Amino acid sequence: MNHHTPPTLNILQQLPLGLLELEATQVHTLLGGPTLIHLPGEREAPLFVSVLLHGNETTGWEAMRALLQQYQGQKLPRALSLLIGNTSAAAEGARHLPNQPDYNRIWSGGKGIEQQMMQTVIQQMEALHPFASIDLHNNTGRNPHYGCVNQLEPSYLQLATLFSRTVVYFTQPSEVQSIAMSKICPAITVECGRPGEPHGVAHALEFLQSCLHLSEIPTHPVADHDIDLFHTVATVKVPSTIEVGFGSNKGDLCLIKDLDRLNFQEIPAGTLFGKLCSDHLKHIEVWSESGKDMGDHFFNVESGTLRTRKTVMPSMLTRDIEVIRQDCLCYLMERLSY
Repeated sequence: MNHHTPPTLNILQQLPLGLLELEATQVHTLLGGPTLIHLPGEREAPLFVSVLLHGNETTGWEAMRALLQQYQGQKLPRALSLLIGNTSAAAEGARHLPNQPDYNRIWSGGKGIEQQMMQTVIQQMEALHPFASIDLHNNTGRNPHYGCVNQLEPSYLQLATLFSRTVVYFTQPSEVQSIAMSKICPAITVECGRPGEPHGVAHALEFLQSCLHLSEIPTHPVADHDIDLFHTVATVKVPSTIEVGFGSNKGDLCLIKDLDRLNFQEIPAGTLFGKLCSDHLKHIEVWSESGKDMGDHFFNVESGTLRTRKTVMPSMLTRDIEVIRQDCLCYLMERLSY
């Protein structure tokens, strides 16, 4: 099978026979590429769900399989449009393949084949006037389950708190599915913990069932005591030329061994992150929402030791070197009063 063949988008009006029996690593053999499936339901405005935009984040597909198996032979409570994203990367258990863009960074337009494909998805969905959009993801470090919004509208926050009281508001990266879809309908991303955790699948399944049964999304503000809202203010990046290590003095950047335990903890100024073990690494890159390097604003380097300069809350801290390379080390958040 040649993974370098440019993908084309399959658009189907029913589930292919045998699809629900397949693991995420097997769907490519049946679908051959990204696939948008429109299924009818009692209520016409469809729920749009995307899974496997990152091929190694399998919880969304597992939850979707379980949901659709429950409704085999009967009509769904609401129409459903399902996008099964990067099937070729899923076959390899990879976020994306070396020759591919990240499928959750191609939703803002562009000339590439994959970018054009997502524009087709957006056009298809726009014509159907969707009820809501949900993009299901996993992450690699220790994180709670949480929802993400890109607009602080009550309906978006209501949808997110239906999944978790922990909600993150972000505007960067701007090329993600939820930002594109939020121009059409209430749109959220849900982070279901690490792949392969049964409670992640159970939580995602329960959430999807709730969404399918909703007649409408409440538009009144979420009560303060029902939400912990955080704003992603910066992204911590490690340049590809920098060698990263954990719990050792190897490499240019030597991070503490269990760094991902700091996720979703409000950590004080002076918290140890690690050491800069190389003369040519002077500080760590921290990019603000407006694209400014704020490394010295958030971190302090003294005698090669890297510590936080102010109180922050990290999310998505990971010890997976490949994810650090392909995406980032973590995001930094601040509490928002809503």
